[in-house]
Parts: sequence; structure tokens; C-alpha cells
Amino acid sequence: MLRTFFSVFATIFLAEVGDKTQLATILFASEAKVSKWLIFGAASLALVVAAAIGVLVGAQVERFVSPRTLKIVAGIGFIAIGVWTIFSK
Repeated sequence: MLRTFFSVFATIFLAEVGDKTQLATILFASEAKVSKWLIFGAASLALVVAAAIGVLVGAQVERFVSPRTLKIVAGIGFIAIGVWTIFSK
């Protein structure tokens, strides 16, 4: 169980560092008049809700589609996005 926890943590952490969500949070936090704790709380809650939706949807999808098929589709999707990113202007 601990191995799964750290695997999920590391994967999500690495995916989130430097992405548009973090950049938006930096932008909001750069305003001098805004409470940094308010920004932290709002950003944290948004990420928790987004993750909860992912878990709930994933649990329902898994009932109809095998995990192996989901991994293949996700892998193809990531490769397609990578290729598109490399060749887009």
C-alpha cells in the first residue's frame, strides 16, 4: 500500500510541477494585497476536488473497461500529445 502511495505521489507531483496550474497559482500569489494562505487554500482545494473527480470517474470507468486497455489508451494519448507538441508551431 505504501508503494502505491509513493508511486501516485511522485507521478502526480512531477506532472504538476511547472504546469499551468502552478504558474496560475504563482500569478495569484504575486499580488501583494492578497493573503498567501487564501491562495494556498483555494489552490489546494481545487487540486483535491480535481483529484477526487479523477478517482471517482476512474473507479466507474474501470467497471466497464479493463485496466490494461486504459493503460494502452492513456499511453497512446500521451504519445500523441508528445508528437503533436514536437511538430506544432
